[in-house]
Amino acid sequence: MPKLDLDAIPSANATGYPAPFDQAVAGRWYKRLAPASGLGEMGASHVTLKPGAWSSQRHWHNDEDELLIMLAGEAVLIEDAGEDHDGRTVLRAGDVCAWPKGVRRGHHLVNESDADCVFVAISAGNRNGTGGYADIDMTFTGEGYFRRDGTPYPTRRLR
Repeated sequence: MPKLDLDAIPSANATGYPAPFDQAVAGRWYKRLAPASGLGEMGASHVTLKPGAWSSQRHWHNDEDELLIMLAGEAVLIEDAGEDHDGRTVLRAGDVCAWPKGVRRGHHLVNESDADCVFVAISAGNRNGTGGYADIDMTFTGEGYFRRDGTPYPTRRLR
């Protein structure tokens, strides 16, 4: 099994989110692990969130499972509140979270600390599938981002 050299994998903070939704993730830096390792059936990224940054807009996937493993630092997982919780969970190194495809439970991480946090995000399923955003008028397909009424946002979708 080949060991990946994280230092050799380019880091990026690009997003396909249209303005103004792109601003919250400007401090999210990721390294795409799956392409660097030749994996084609899943996505995997090593992600660093700077203080104040969001991992994404609060979202869900209809066709893609997600798994997150915290490596360092601290972030707040913000999800839809339920009977058993207020929607906020502090995550620290060693914590693992999973979201099955098709479950409309909006989620994202926010780094509310004063230090970087680091995690690995893994996804599997239809990478060109659909999903939505809990807090904003936006959905996505493999074709891009759309308002809930179907009107496209003027941007190209990056993942």
